[in-house]
Amino acid sequence: MPDLCKVRAVFLLLVTSEVLVLLLAVVQAKSGWIDWNYFGLLSLFVQWTTLTSAALICLLRKRLARMSVARATFSIVALVLLDVLAFSLFADNVLHPQEGIAVWHGVAKKLLLALLIILMVLRYFYLQHQWQQQREAEMQAHLTALQARIQPHFLFNSMNTIASLIASNPDQAEEAVLDLSELFRASLRTGDQLIPLSRELDLCHRYLAIEALRLGDRLRVEWDVEPGLENQAIPPLTLQPLVENAIYHGIQPLKEGGKVRIEVRPRGDFVYLLVQNPKPAQTNSQHRGNRIALSNTQSRLRALFGEPAVLKHSQHNDIYTVTLRLPRLNANTRKPPTQRI
Repeated sequence: MPDLCKVRAVFLLLVTSEVLVLLLAVVQAKSGWIDWNYFGLLSLFVQWTTLTSAALICLLRKRLARMSVARATFSIVALVLLDVLAFSLFADNVLHPQEGIAVWHGVAKKLLLALLIILMVLRYFYLQHQWQQQREAEMQAHLTALQARIQPHFLFNSMNTIASLIASNPDQAEEAVLDLSELFRASLRTGDQLIPLSRELDLCHRYLAIEALRLGDRLRVEWDVEPGLENQAIPPLTLQPLVENAIYHGIQPLKEGGKVRIEVRPRGDFVYLLVQNPKPAQTNSQHRGNRIALSNTQSRLRALFGEPAVLKHSQHNDIYTVTLRLPRLNANTRKPPTQRI
Protein backbone atom coordinates (compact mmCIF):
# COMPACT_ATOMS: atom_id res chain seq x y z
CA MET A 1 0.00 0.00 0.00
CA PRO A 2 1.36 3.48 -0.81
CA ASP A 3 1.91 5.41 2.41
CA LEU A 4 0.14 8.65 1.53
CA CYS A 5 0.29 9.77 5.17
CA LYS A 6 3.87 10.93 4.52
CA VAL A 7 4.52 14.46 3.31
CA ARG A 8 7.12 13.33 0.79
CA ALA A 9 4.73 10.94 -0.97
CA VAL A 10 1.98 13.57 -1.19
CA PHE A 11 4.48 16.15 -2.44
CA LEU A 12 5.64 13.80 -5.21
CA LEU A 13 2.02 13.20 -6.22
CA LEU A 14 1.35 16.94 -6.37
CA VAL A 15 4.46 17.63 -8.43
CA THR A 16 3.68 14.79 -10.83
CA SER A 17 0.08 15.89 -11.26
CA GLU A 18 1.15 19.50 -11.84
CA VAL A 19 3.58 18.41 -14.56
CA LEU A 20 0.74 16.51 -16.22
CA VAL A 21 -1.49 19.60 -16.00
CA LEU A 22 1.25 21.68 -17.60
CA LEU A 23 1.55 19.25 -20.51
CA LEU A 24 -2.22 19.27 -21.05
CA ALA A 25 -2.27 23.08 -20.96
CA VAL A 26 0.46 23.20 -23.61
CA VAL A 27 -1.45 20.78 -25.82
CA GLN A 28 -4.71 22.69 -25.26
CA ALA A 29 -3.24 26.08 -26.25
CA LYS A 30 -4.53 27.31 -29.61
CA SER A 31 -2.19 30.29 -29.65
CA GLY A 32 1.05 30.80 -27.81
CA TRP A 33 2.86 28.20 -25.74
CA ILE A 34 0.29 27.63 -23.00
CA ASP A 35 -3.37 28.29 -22.24
CA TRP A 36 -3.06 29.94 -18.84
CA ASN A 37 -6.78 30.01 -18.10
CA TYR A 38 -7.05 26.29 -18.78
CA PHE A 39 -3.86 25.69 -16.76
CA GLY A 40 -5.19 27.56 -13.72
CA LEU A 41 -8.62 25.91 -13.68
CA LEU A 42 -7.23 22.42 -14.29
CA SER A 43 -4.53 22.90 -11.61
CA LEU A 44 -7.20 23.84 -9.09
CA PHE A 45 -9.27 20.80 -9.99
CA VAL A 46 -6.35 18.32 -10.06
CA GLN A 47 -4.68 19.54 -6.87
CA TRP A 48 -7.91 19.48 -4.86
CA THR A 49 -8.70 16.01 -6.19
CA THR A 50 -5.19 14.75 -5.45
CA LEU A 51 -5.14 16.14 -1.90
CA THR A 52 -8.60 14.87 -0.95
CA SER A 53 -7.94 11.42 -2.46
CA ALA A 54 -4.60 11.19 -0.63
CA ALA A 55 -6.28 12.19 2.64
CA LEU A 56 -9.01 9.56 2.22
CA ILE A 57 -6.48 6.82 1.38
CA CYS A 58 -4.38 7.86 4.37
CA LEU A 59 -7.38 7.64 6.72
CA LEU A 60 -8.38 4.22 5.35
CA ARG A 61 -4.83 2.85 5.04
CA LYS A 62 -5.03 0.38 7.94
CA ARG A 63 -8.30 -1.06 6.68
CA LEU A 64 -7.01 -1.26 3.10
CA ALA A 65 -3.81 -2.96 4.27
CA ARG A 66 -5.85 -5.87 5.63
CA MET A 67 -7.39 -6.53 2.20
CA SER A 68 -5.96 -8.58 -0.63
CA VAL A 69 -4.04 -6.75 -3.35
CA ALA A 70 -6.94 -7.02 -5.81
CA ARG A 71 -9.58 -5.77 -3.34
CA ALA A 72 -7.35 -2.94 -2.10
CA THR A 73 -6.64 -1.88 -5.69
CA PHE A 74 -10.35 -1.93 -6.57
CA SER A 75 -11.20 0.05 -3.41
CA ILE A 76 -8.60 2.73 -4.13
CA VAL A 77 -9.70 3.06 -7.75
CA ALA A 78 -13.36 3.34 -6.72
CA LEU A 79 -12.53 5.88 -4.01
CA VAL A 80 -10.53 8.13 -6.32
CA LEU A 81 -13.06 7.89 -9.16
CA LEU A 82 -15.88 8.90 -6.81
CA ASP A 83 -13.77 11.83 -5.66
CA VAL A 84 -13.08 12.84 -9.25
CA LEU A 85 -16.78 12.50 -10.12
CA ALA A 86 -17.81 14.77 -7.25
CA PHE A 87 -15.30 17.48 -8.17
CA SER A 88 -16.12 17.15 -11.87
CA LEU A 89 -19.81 17.76 -11.26
CA PHE A 90 -18.94 20.68 -8.98
CA ALA A 91 -16.56 22.19 -11.54
CA ASP A 92 -18.92 21.75 -14.48
CA ASN A 93 -21.94 23.16 -12.60
CA VAL A 94 -20.26 26.03 -10.77
CA LEU A 95 -17.02 27.00 -12.50
CA HIS A 96 -17.97 26.13 -16.08
CA PRO A 97 -21.75 25.62 -16.37
CA GLN A 98 -22.87 23.28 -19.15
CA GLU A 99 -26.11 21.57 -20.05
CA GLY A 100 -27.24 18.24 -21.44
CA ILE A 101 -24.96 15.56 -22.70
CA ALA A 102 -21.96 17.88 -22.80
CA VAL A 103 -21.74 17.70 -19.01
CA TRP A 104 -21.56 13.93 -18.89
CA HIS A 105 -19.22 13.81 -21.88
CA GLY A 106 -16.74 16.01 -20.03
CA VAL A 107 -17.17 14.01 -16.82
CA ALA A 108 -16.58 10.74 -18.67
CA LYS A 109 -13.32 12.03 -20.14
CA LYS A 110 -12.12 13.12 -16.70
CA LEU A 111 -13.01 9.75 -15.20
CA LEU A 112 -11.19 7.87 -17.97
CA LEU A 113 -8.09 10.03 -17.58
CA ALA A 114 -8.22 9.62 -13.80
CA LEU A 115 -8.54 5.83 -14.15
CA LEU A 116 -5.44 5.63 -16.35
CA ILE A 117 -3.43 7.81 -13.96
CA ILE A 118 -4.54 5.81 -10.90
CA LEU A 119 -3.53 2.51 -12.49
CA MET A 120 -0.11 3.90 -13.48
CA VAL A 121 0.49 5.29 -9.99
CA LEU A 122 -0.56 2.05 -8.28
CA ARG A 123 1.65 0.09 -10.66
CA TYR A 124 4.55 2.35 -9.74
CA PHE A 125 4.01 1.80 -6.01
CA TYR A 126 3.69 -1.96 -6.56
CA LEU A 127 6.98 -2.13 -8.50
CA GLN A 128 8.64 0.01 -5.83
CA HIS A 129 7.43 -2.38 -3.15
CA GLN A 130 8.84 -5.34 -5.09
CA TRP A 131 12.13 -3.51 -5.53
CA GLN A 132 12.25 -2.69 -1.82
CA GLN A 133 11.76 -6.36 -0.87
CA GLN A 134 14.51 -7.41 -3.27
CA ARG A 135 16.80 -4.70 -1.92
CA GLU A 136 16.26 -5.84 1.67
CA ALA A 137 17.03 -9.45 0.73
CA GLU A 138 20.21 -8.39 -1.09
CA MET A 139 21.15 -6.16 1.84
CA GLN A 140 20.87 -9.05 4.29
CA ALA A 141 23.05 -11.27 2.08
CA HIS A 142 25.55 -8.42 1.71
CA LEU A 143 25.69 -7.82 5.46
CA THR A 144 26.27 -11.51 6.10
CA ALA A 145 29.15 -11.56 3.62
CA LEU A 146 30.71 -8.43 5.09
CA GLN A 147 30.36 -9.76 8.62
CA ALA A 148 32.07 -13.01 7.62
CA ARG A 149 35.00 -11.05 6.21
CA ILE A 150 35.61 -9.41 9.58
CA GLN A 151 36.25 -12.70 11.40
CA PRO A 152 39.94 -13.29 10.50
CA HIS A 153 40.94 -9.81 11.68
CA PHE A 154 41.28 -10.72 15.36
CA LEU A 155 42.04 -14.46 15.15
CA PHE A 156 45.73 -15.10 14.57
CA ASN A 157 47.33 -12.71 17.08
CA SER A 158 44.83 -13.78 19.74
CA MET A 159 45.65 -17.47 19.28
CA ASN A 160 49.38 -16.74 19.50
CA THR A 161 48.85 -14.75 22.68
CA ILE A 162 46.80 -17.53 24.28
CA ALA A 163 49.39 -20.13 23.30
CA SER A 164 52.14 -18.13 24.98
CA LEU A 165 50.07 -17.79 28.20
CA ILE A 166 49.12 -21.43 28.63
CA ALA A 167 52.37 -22.39 30.37
CA SER A 168 53.10 -19.15 32.25
CA ASN A 169 49.61 -18.00 33.28
CA PRO A 170 46.84 -20.54 32.58
CA ASP A 171 44.16 -18.43 34.34
CA GLN A 172 44.76 -15.52 31.99
CA ALA A 173 44.85 -17.92 29.06
CA GLU A 174 41.45 -19.30 30.09
CA GLU A 175 40.01 -15.79 30.41
CA ALA A 176 41.40 -14.90 26.99
CA VAL A 177 39.78 -18.00 25.48
CA LEU A 178 36.43 -16.94 26.94
CA ASP A 179 36.84 -13.43 25.54
CA LEU A 180 37.82 -14.82 22.14
CA SER A 181 34.83 -17.17 22.13
CA GLU A 182 32.49 -14.22 22.78
CA LEU A 183 34.03 -12.34 19.87
CA PHE A 184 33.55 -15.28 17.55
CA ARG A 185 30.03 -15.85 18.80
CA ALA A 186 29.23 -12.26 17.87
CA SER A 187 30.80 -12.61 14.43
CA LEU A 188 28.86 -15.80 13.73
CA ARG A 189 25.51 -14.35 14.86
CA THR A 190 24.64 -13.09 11.36
CA GLY A 191 20.90 -12.92 12.00
CA ASP A 192 21.16 -9.68 14.02
CA GLN A 193 21.11 -6.52 11.95
CA LEU A 194 21.14 -4.28 15.02
CA ILE A 195 22.27 -4.85 18.59
CA PRO A 196 22.37 -2.61 21.72
CA LEU A 197 25.42 -0.41 22.02
CA SER A 198 26.14 -1.98 25.43
CA ARG A 199 26.76 -5.35 23.76
CA GLU A 200 29.11 -3.82 21.19
CA LEU A 201 31.01 -2.01 23.95
CA ASP A 202 31.31 -5.30 25.84
CA LEU A 203 32.89 -6.87 22.74
CA CYS A 204 35.33 -3.97 22.60
CA HIS A 205 36.27 -4.50 26.24
CA ARG A 206 36.89 -8.20 25.58
CA TYR A 207 38.93 -7.47 22.50
CA LEU A 208 41.03 -4.87 24.33
CA ALA A 209 41.59 -7.33 27.20
CA ILE A 210 43.10 -9.81 24.71
CA GLU A 211 45.28 -7.14 23.11
CA ALA A 212 46.40 -5.88 26.54
CA LEU A 213 47.87 -9.33 27.20
CA ARG A 214 49.93 -9.03 24.03
CA LEU A 215 50.92 -5.35 24.16
CA GLY A 216 51.14 -4.83 27.93
CA ASP A 217 51.93 -1.25 28.99
CA ARG A 218 52.24 -0.17 25.37
CA LEU A 219 48.45 -0.09 25.14
CA ARG A 220 46.55 2.57 27.08
CA VAL A 221 42.78 2.96 26.70
CA GLU A 222 40.61 5.95 27.61
CA TRP A 223 36.81 5.61 27.66
CA ASP A 224 34.37 8.52 27.50
CA VAL A 225 30.87 7.05 27.10
CA GLU A 226 27.81 9.18 27.84
CA PRO A 227 25.39 7.37 30.19
CA GLY A 228 21.94 6.46 28.92
CA LEU A 229 22.97 5.11 25.51
CA GLU A 230 22.98 1.43 26.45
CA ASN A 231 20.08 0.60 24.09
CA GLN A 232 21.28 2.69 21.16
CA ALA A 233 21.07 0.53 18.04
CA ILE A 234 24.32 -0.27 16.23
CA PRO A 235 25.19 -2.92 13.63
CA PRO A 236 27.15 -5.78 15.26
CA LEU A 237 30.92 -5.66 14.90
CA THR A 238 30.96 -2.01 13.87
CA LEU A 239 32.89 -0.32 16.67
CA GLN A 240 35.12 -3.31 17.49
CA PRO A 241 36.83 -3.37 14.04
CA LEU A 242 37.48 0.37 14.35
CA VAL A 243 39.17 -0.20 17.72
CA GLU A 244 41.11 -3.10 16.22
CA ASN A 245 42.12 -0.85 13.34
CA ALA A 246 43.36 1.79 15.80
CA ILE A 247 45.59 -0.76 17.57
CA TYR A 248 47.01 -2.44 14.46
CA HIS A 249 47.74 0.78 12.58
CA GLY A 250 48.25 3.21 15.46
CA ILE A 251 49.62 1.43 18.55
CA GLN A 252 51.40 -1.68 17.30
CA PRO A 253 53.93 0.12 14.98
CA LEU A 254 55.10 2.39 17.83
CA LYS A 255 57.79 1.04 20.18
CA GLU A 256 56.49 3.17 23.03
CA GLY A 257 52.88 2.34 22.21
CA GLY A 258 50.15 4.89 22.68
CA LYS A 259 46.62 5.67 23.79
CA VAL A 260 43.35 4.67 22.15
CA ARG A 261 40.46 6.95 23.05
CA ILE A 262 36.86 5.82 22.59
CA GLU A 263 34.12 8.43 22.91
CA VAL A 264 30.35 7.99 22.59
CA ARG A 265 28.08 11.03 22.83
CA PRO A 266 24.54 11.99 21.71
CA ARG A 267 23.98 15.12 19.71
CA GLY A 268 20.48 15.98 18.54
CA ASP A 269 18.95 13.14 16.56
CA PHE A 270 22.28 11.34 16.22
CA VAL A 271 24.85 9.47 18.29
CA TYR A 272 28.53 10.08 17.57
CA LEU A 273 31.21 7.45 18.19
CA LEU A 274 34.85 8.51 18.00
CA VAL A 275 37.94 6.30 17.99
CA GLN A 276 41.28 8.12 18.26
CA ASN A 277 44.84 6.79 18.09
CA PRO A 278 48.32 8.18 17.43
CA LYS A 279 49.33 8.40 13.78
CA PRO A 280 52.70 6.67 13.12
CA ALA A 281 54.63 6.72 9.88
CA GLN A 282 52.39 4.74 7.58
CA THR A 283 53.41 2.02 5.16
CA ASN A 284 51.47 1.06 2.07
CA SER A 285 50.21 -2.17 3.67
CA GLN A 286 48.93 -0.27 6.70
CA HIS A 287 47.19 2.24 4.50
CA ARG A 288 45.57 -0.52 2.45
CA GLY A 289 44.37 -2.41 5.53
CA ASN A 290 43.00 0.77 7.06
CA ARG A 291 41.14 1.62 3.87
CA ILE A 292 39.57 -1.87 3.61
CA ALA A 293 38.36 -1.83 7.22
CA LEU A 294 36.75 1.59 6.83
CA SER A 295 35.25 0.62 3.48
CA ASN A 296 33.65 -2.51 4.94
CA THR A 297 32.14 -0.59 7.83
CA GLN A 298 30.89 2.18 5.54
CA SER A 299 29.23 -0.39 3.25
CA ARG A 300 27.35 -1.95 6.14
CA LEU A 301 26.15 1.43 7.44
CA ARG A 302 25.01 2.54 3.99
CA ALA A 303 23.12 -0.71 3.48
CA LEU A 304 21.30 -0.41 6.83
CA PHE A 305 20.72 3.31 7.38
CA GLY A 306 21.31 5.06 4.06
CA GLU A 307 22.41 8.69 4.13
CA PRO A 308 21.80 9.46 7.86
CA ALA A 309 24.75 7.24 8.87
CA VAL A 310 28.18 8.73 8.20
CA LEU A 311 31.71 7.38 8.64
CA LYS A 312 34.64 9.74 8.20
CA HIS A 313 38.26 9.94 9.26
CA SER A 314 40.59 12.86 9.89
CA GLN A 315 44.06 13.67 11.21
CA HIS A 316 45.08 16.55 13.47
CA ASN A 317 48.39 16.98 15.31
CA ASP A 318 49.43 13.34 14.70
CA ILE A 319 46.11 12.09 16.11
CA TYR A 320 44.02 9.97 13.77
CA THR A 321 40.25 10.08 14.41
CA VAL A 322 37.48 7.94 12.99
CA THR A 323 34.01 9.41 13.54
CA LEU A 324 30.87 7.34 13.22
CA ARG A 325 27.46 9.02 13.16
CA LEU A 326 24.35 6.90 13.73
CA PRO A 327 20.70 8.00 13.89
CA ARG A 328 19.13 7.75 17.35
CA LEU A 329 17.32 4.42 17.34
CA ASN A 330 16.38 2.03 20.12
CA ALA A 331 17.73 -1.47 19.52
CA ASN A 332 14.50 -2.94 20.89
CA THR A 333 12.73 -1.88 17.69
CA ARG A 334 14.83 -4.56 15.96
CA LYS A 335 14.41 -2.93 12.58
CA PRO A 336 16.59 -0.25 10.96
CA PRO A 337 14.99 2.67 9.15
CA THR A 338 14.39 2.18 5.44
CA GLN A 339 14.15 4.69 2.68
CA ARG A 340 10.56 4.58 1.44
CA ILE A 341 8.39 6.95 -0.53
